[in-house]
Amino acid sequence: MCGIFAYVGEREAGPVVLRGLHNLEYRGYDSAGMVTITEGCLRIAKDAGGLHQVAEKHRLGQLPGRTGVGHVRWATHGAVTMANAHPHHDCHGRIALVHNGIIENHRELRARLDGRHTFVSETDTEVICHLIEERMEQGLGLQEAVFEVSRELEGSYAIVAISADEPGKMVGMRKDSPLVVGVGRDGNFLASDTISLLDETDRVLYVDNGQGVVLSRDSVTIMDSQGRPVDQKPELITWRWDQAGKGGHDFYMLKEILEQPEAVRKAIEQDAEQIMEMAIGLLQARQVVFTACGTSRYAALIGRYAFSKVGRKFSDVVMASEFEYFSDSVDRNTLVIAVSQSGETADVINGVRRAREQGATIFSLVNVAGSSLARMSDKVLYLNCGPEIGVAATKSFLAQLSIFYLIAFSMDNRLNEGMSRLRTIADLVETNLHLNGQEVPRIARALRDRHDFYYIARGINFATAGEGALKMKEIAYVHAEGMPAGELKHGTLALVEQGTPVVAICPRDHTCAETLSNTAETKARGAHVIGVSDHNDPMFDDWIKVPTVEEVFYPMVCVVPLQLLAYHSATARDRDPDKPRNLAKSVTVK
Repeated sequence: MCGIFAYVGEREAGPVVLRGLHNLEYRGYDSAGMVTITEGCLRIAKDAGGLHQVAEKHRLGQLPGRTGVGHVRWATHGAVTMANAHPHHDCHGRIALVHNGIIENHRELRARLDGRHTFVSETDTEVICHLIEERMEQGLGLQEAVFEVSRELEGSYAIVAISADEPGKMVGMRKDSPLVVGVGRDGNFLASDTISLLDETDRVLYVDNGQGVVLSRDSVTIMDSQGRPVDQKPELITWRWDQAGKGGHDFYMLKEILEQPEAVRKAIEQDAEQIMEMAIGLLQARQVVFTACGTSRYAALIGRYAFSKVGRKFSDVVMASEFEYFSDSVDRNTLVIAVSQSGETADVINGVRRAREQGATIFSLVNVAGSSLARMSDKVLYLNCGPEIGVAATKSFLAQLSIFYLIAFSMDNRLNEGMSRLRTIADLVETNLHLNGQEVPRIARALRDRHDFYYIARGINFATAGEGALKMKEIAYVHAEGMPAGELKHGTLALVEQGTPVVAICPRDHTCAETLSNTAETKARGAHVIGVSDHNDPMFDDWIKVPTVEEVFYPMVCVVPLQLLAYHSATARDRDPDKPRNLAKSVTVK
């Protein structure tokens, strides 16, 4: 969840690391900090608060030295305080490190160290500092100490450590939490993902699970867990930094919502042969299981429907955090479709790892090339939608749906037809974005004092209701539920009262009449009904118009105005949609 950015080279590290942290702030914004080495001493500055606030207060960009490590935090262990912010250091202020992940045996390790070391934070991370301190006091160098300590750690981690006694060097280790090396012309970098490296270099090395890396100004050495060098060539990043900017918009989220027509067009630029191979593999598999979290899980639910409706293939969706509990029924006849924008989602990766051990075949949909999930899959399709910075996923959702539709149509030997229809959908989404540009903000402003929203739909649109409600919760901090309309009578209808907003997703498909009947039940209890449809029913108090499309494609045209509704609800309530409280973009802890 947190973000790491480190540099060792010819330039002053302060401004370089600070710029990298700004590019990583979507990963964590509870607290921030940085450490540099200068004149044989560590210079550490950190605090609770957003990066801009901390950088201004402590002049992070002016820290002297040409070796620097920075961190933005999303709190897991310990409250949001200066003491718990990273970097952490040893008792003598000679060793400093940052850490992403969770050390599961930190209590046992801390108990062993208590009495010999002074702890100043509540974090699991500080334990690692003191363990390295002990090894270095025994005569080991930084590299050997980090590698040896890593064998004692249980859980997930990406660690970057430096020592005042070895200036010009940094050591990283990785287990179940991403770490990427950037190879530069005047130095080298370590970071949590490739996005933060885009304005520094286009050459990266991916540190695999269990591997470590030693960086200096002129060299990068990746090693296995035993410290043996691994021969690895840098890969080129195809993303450009201008793709990760705001493009003149106030927030990344709005920019990414507006990018969705192009995201669909890019997503369908897939190798036809690979799509067909995946379709055949799915048809031949005895059982097909999707695994995903959050927005990606709602995409998987729609993918499951498309596979059934178009491809005539039954499949199931299991949320990734629960997948390992079903792993006993996974075997070599199972095909797992893993879905993750970042390719680093811890729950997804843990489930996939267990499925691989059981002999399952793994297909994945990811956006980030070289990600952990991509590297552990038998086949992978990339979303091609460019960097997604906003914490609330938008364009990656539509890209995922596009690829699921391509696969579904390929199952029925109609790939070209599927591509053609998706191009039409992209055009319709583009037109509809302009159409709803004024109506949706008006609705959001009118309902900005409401604190409970209910989203209802049937059939394939049920998952759209769930995704719309998730967006409202994520960024507007409004209680929102998405559910099948037929379930209203089983509890939720008791919560509907005068003025309660009910978002009814009921385009003119075979579910429309029944959904409208359920909508009438809420209307009779005083609900304020927002209809998302291609027709304006008299029951609607507000109408969000969507284009008429084939039934299976309605999620693609209905979800976009729901994203806009959440976005404008957030801004109407003075929320920052790019930095929702307590949330971060890439969930790399279980």
